[in-house]
Amino acid sequence: MAAKYKTPGVYLTEVNAFPNSVAPVATAIPAFVGYTPQAEYQGESYLNKPIKIRSWIEFLAFFCYPQKGKSQPQQYSPNYFVNSTKGDIAAKNQLSFAQRDYVISPDPSTIYYLYLSVMLFYQNGGGDAYIVSVGNYGEPSGKALKHTDPLVNSNVSLNDLLQGLYLLKKETEPTMYIFPEATLLSASEYAKLTQAMLRQCEELGTAISILDVPCGGSPDQLDYARAIEDFRSRTGNNGLSYGAAYFPFLYTNLLQIGDLDYTNLFAGDIEQLEALLNPKDSDPALKNVFDMIKGNKDQSMAVDQLNHGLLRSSEFYTIIYSKLLDLANLLPPSGGMAGVISTNDMMKGVWYSPANVSIASVRGVPVSLNDAQQSTLNVDAFSGKSINAIRTFPGVGVLVWGARTLDGNSLDLKYINVRRMLIYLEQSCKIAVKTYAFEPNNQRTWTALNSIISSFLIDLWKQGGLAGASAQDAFQVECGLGITMSAVDILEGRIVLSIKVALTRPAEFVVITIQQQMTKSA
Repeated sequence: MAAKYKTPGVYLTEVNAFPNSVAPVATAIPAFVGYTPQAEYQGESYLNKPIKIRSWIEFLAFFCYPQKGKSQPQQYSPNYFVNSTKGDIAAKNQLSFAQRDYVISPDPSTIYYLYLSVMLFYQNGGGDAYIVSVGNYGEPSGKALKHTDPLVNSNVSLNDLLQGLYLLKKETEPTMYIFPEATLLSASEYAKLTQAMLRQCEELGTAISILDVPCGGSPDQLDYARAIEDFRSRTGNNGLSYGAAYFPFLYTNLLQIGDLDYTNLFAGDIEQLEALLNPKDSDPALKNVFDMIKGNKDQSMAVDQLNHGLLRSSEFYTIIYSKLLDLANLLPPSGGMAGVISTNDMMKGVWYSPANVSIASVRGVPVSLNDAQQSTLNVDAFSGKSINAIRTFPGVGVLVWGARTLDGNSLDLKYINVRRMLIYLEQSCKIAVKTYAFEPNNQRTWTALNSIISSFLIDLWKQGGLAGASAQDAFQVECGLGITMSAVDILEGRIVLSIKVALTRPAEFVVITIQQQMTKSA
């Protein structure tokens, strides 16, 4: 409507030359849910409150550092027991010394994964992330895990983790759900949690769940084969394209010498450690170290100094300590994969598959898969649920060697980058189109909508995000009466916008044909 002027003079009017544009949404913001040393910062509790952080330092400030006027919170400190054995023990738990075999077993109530998983995320180029602390570390049981039992932490509660999951319904930014401690639940509880994660992702349409396969730390082929079968049978059939599973666990180097010490053995009972190492009269250096440890009740000597004394004085303790670091550094891969995906999106784009890439701060895997073993992970004719392998290759190292969602039988949504690209397109366009609510439902509005969406998709096509030799081949945007809408739609206040895109898919199988040609006669 034309302005009404009453006073003589010169009036200036600025006219927008360009329509609104589509602002791309973030694609790589994980939400970590689990247990932390504390959940308090500057006097405010962040227990069961999603908090956005931007760095590892911020994570430490909110969840690890002591607060003013408060005592030092209990930091992550896994505990292990060493006992002699004659049975058949998994290699990752076994060590030998002086022609005797020993097994090193954790106190399951002291094992948590969130702390190191967030660290691994930032080691792999992670940026913004949400943390939902559902509780602090519980009391240790003081008992070693039987080597025939699954690793289940009684302090990790299904209800706690489900509550953390439901809190994410109110958050629109997270695009990945990470629950590293889900594998510390019982098999039935793990199934309930993963099914709830997939349902919520499908319901909201804003995120995917990165899942860890339980028993991914076992090198025994029979154990992990059963675990994979059990995982597939318990995952359910809903929201499969919104989930991606990775196997096996990862040997990291996050915890270094000095991060653990003799207090991480036998629940800190130095008498049991001394009995195990059994210092002789002919070994005065080792006996002297134990005497200093026992006399260090006032903490006048640093624990790490005494630990170095044990390492220098006892070959057996050095072997135990090396195995201790190995086991404490064994992590589910979800945190590292969140970092890999973040780096992939930043360096290449969400449309690129996060595969054939290495994971930083990882030195190996407990299960060395070959091509035949991976084939059963990648394609399962019965359940259709694909599991992505992480493999070691000679001269290359550890690589992510899979790019599928759990919906492996779907021709449309079996690849992770396709599902994530659709989430990116849907959410970006949804937010942009929302600004046109209550605008006149006429040709001018339809043209504006077509223009902003087409402009967004052209930019995406130029970056390589859409397939097609030309923009016309890459996408099609339609909006209008007789095209996408009827007169009834207009009367009922609906604008129907049709967007068709040609998405890129990874070259998962590269086939090389070699043909021998006969020498032509002269």
